[in-house]
Amino acid sequence: MELDTMQTKTFFKNPKSLLVILAASSVLTLAGCAGNPPTAQLAVATQALNAAETAGATEFAPVEMQSARKKLKDAEKAEFEKDYKQAQSLAEQAEWDARVAERKAQAEKVQRSVDDAKRGVEELRNESLRGK
Repeated sequence: MELDTMQTKTFFKNPKSLLVILAASSVLTLAGCAGNPPTAQLAVATQALNAAETAGATEFAPVEMQSARKKLKDAEKAEFEKDYKQAQSLAEQAEWDARVAERKAQAEKVQRSVDDAKRGVEELRNESLRGK
């Protein structure tokens, strides 16, 4: 056991050994930074954009939809350029812009339904008053 400890101490005192260790750790660190393409996040953002379009966000939340589309396009470009960190970030932003657009469209549809119901009640009230 003492021999192992001595060999380890000697290994770390040797400049060439330290250089090899540093080089190997640098390569591993850089490989880790390169990461993987954010394929899943791009798919989620695309799905969120499609859901927003289905909800009518193109009509009811055009600014948010335009922002979501641009960010998704920029994310795809960043992925193509292998800037995976930027692609991930932009895809996440595109997803949230699309979700905001979807909620805004849903809220606007609900508000229009409420307004229609109020008009209907008012018309019925007016008709009943004319009938008296």
